[in-house]
Amino acid sequence: MMGRSHLIIGTTVSLSVLQLAGMPVTAPAVTVALIGSLLPDIDEPNSLLVSKALPNSLIRLLQTILLPVAVFVYFYVKAKPWNLLLAILIAMVSFLPSRSLRKVLMFAIGLGLVFYGHAFAPWNLIAGSLLMLCTTLTHRGLTHTLYGTAVWAGLLYSTTHLQGPEIWVAGGTAYAMHLLADSLTNRGIRPLPPLKWRIRVNLMSTGTKHGAVVENVCIVLALILAWIAFSPLFL
Repeated sequence: MMGRSHLIIGTTVSLSVLQLAGMPVTAPAVTVALIGSLLPDIDEPNSLLVSKALPNSLIRLLQTILLPVAVFVYFYVKAKPWNLLLAILIAMVSFLPSRSLRKVLMFAIGLGLVFYGHAFAPWNLIAGSLLMLCTTLTHRGLTHTLYGTAVWAGLLYSTTHLQGPEIWVAGGTAYAMHLLADSLTNRGIRPLPPLKWRIRVNLMSTGTKHGAVVENVCIVLALILAWIAFSPLFL
């Protein structure tokens, strides 16, 4: 399913669940719902979430900067021959395609969170480690499992439960809705690896006209749920 559909369906359903359960729909809850609806696709560098967080303009800027950095390292770093090897490595990274360069950036951000982020918040160590791990995963792998859902909901719960349940409930529900939506596709998901059990309704193929129709139907159903949940506030 396309990222736009995941965003609308996951966010709409999760906020409707909050409203129906009598939980407050707060700005932090909306934020984590938006993120959670797209987060399972963090293992895909060209996904909506990753491409918005690391846009092409940033990738091009990085490529422009890396070549002068490589030249600087070669001429001004005194540790020979390591300066040459490091300069070659930096230059090679600058010529990587955007998909691969996004993975490098994700790994670097994760590394930064591991080594420096924990000084600001302890859970940054876990978040950084998971971000680095995601760069090694295949699409619809570990992030598209119940384990991934549990980790995301657990992180939210451990850091926000004192503020109330709405944040982790919204984020966990949005994440789970992403998996449920992907189970409608011809590829489906494997929710509990290494078990081979696969949830695959096979209603659609992403990127096709028929798939677009199914996605639009799912969006309409989500909006109907939202109307049921929120209409009493206006009637």
